[in-house]
Amino acid sequence: MKATIITIGDEILIGQIVDTNSAFIAKSLDKIGVEVNEMISITDDKNHILDTFTKLQNNVDLVLITGGLGPTKDDVTKKTFCDYFEDELIVDQKVLEHVTELIEGIFKRPINQMNKDQALVPSKCTILHNAVGTAPGMWMKKENTVYVSLPGVPYEMKYLVENEIIPKVVREYERPYILHKTVLTHGQGESLVAERIEDWENNLPEFIKLAYLPAPGRVRLRLSARGKDKGFLERALEEYLASLDAIINDIIVGYEEANTIEVVLGELFTKQQKTIATAESCTGGSIASLLSSVPGSSAYFRGSVVSYATDVKIDLLNIPPELITEFSVVSAEVASAMALSVKKLMKTDYAIATTGNAGPSKGDSNAEIGAVFIAVATPNGVFVEEFNFGQPREKVIDRALYKSLEMLYKEILKKQL
Repeated sequence: MKATIITIGDEILIGQIVDTNSAFIAKSLDKIGVEVNEMISITDDKNHILDTFTKLQNNVDLVLITGGLGPTKDDVTKKTFCDYFEDELIVDQKVLEHVTELIEGIFKRPINQMNKDQALVPSKCTILHNAVGTAPGMWMKKENTVYVSLPGVPYEMKYLVENEIIPKVVREYERPYILHKTVLTHGQGESLVAERIEDWENNLPEFIKLAYLPAPGRVRLRLSARGKDKGFLERALEEYLASLDAIINDIIVGYEEANTIEVVLGELFTKQQKTIATAESCTGGSIASLLSSVPGSSAYFRGSVVSYATDVKIDLLNIPPELITEFSVVSAEVASAMALSVKKLMKTDYAIATTGNAGPSKGDSNAEIGAVFIAVATPNGVFVEEFNFGQPREKVIDRALYKSLEMLYKEILKKQL
């Protein structure tokens, strides 16, 4: 079963908002074996929408459209549906009752005509009940293609996908199983990882595909298996994952998309009942932000000092001015002092510190652009590594962020051996 996702809205095309709806819908369809062929963003123009519908007709099984269902004049999706399906809008009494209850009962204000117009739907459509909003979903079929219109408001769209569309597709269509396993690696680039697993990759069966998903300092390897026998696919994936682990076990930090390195670290800290703090200069608090993004992180993450300016390092972290004068603010000595200081200040077992020149120009140091020192303080001392992450600035910050977590991860693993 193949699908196309369409987002309607000029605000997306001019970059005013980011389309997160398509990603959510695609993940939801993938889980039930529906293959998404493409994602399209188009303008709020009736003729453009009609042309797009016509091009997709009988080329895909399912077209999901988000946006254009509001009560204002620029929301044209319902009228366009009527044109495409040679239909007319009628008032659906159940939708009207729901909208009235929502506006008058929940929002405590009189319902107006625009609100009532939300109950106008094509007479031939199957209505998908939107319990969390006023715009219902609409399901219509023309020849071999189903067109489903959804509101663009993310939480309304998510409700309809999870509670209406996915159950309906599962009930009415036969689909293959599509299973994914994602391996998270840190510390080696895409080309080096590919070289190490080349023979293994060449021997994968046709029903298993490998995708490289690289980012600075890390590579995710996604294995995708497709077929009709779920049990067979699960066993095959586990077999090939085991053989992959035997080759690159030294750089694997977790599995599945949920087990990002910050999640893995959180599990380790929780298990060992240890705590962590950060002192960040060039990374500007991004390490603290990532660590604290994990639910339950308050059990082990105690806080951070973002000492971006030199005087903040001196005043808040008590870094001796003479240390900075002698070695420079971007140095192994200052990074070590920052890590030890924040560890003491926050009363933690571990601490990370970063100091560097992210660019594009030099700050209070003569260190090369892209130079970064990362220190990790442990219960037994502190160690520092020096890197040059080049340019641009965003690359330096991102690589410093993940290299810091990688260093911390490897250090904690040593305690388990």
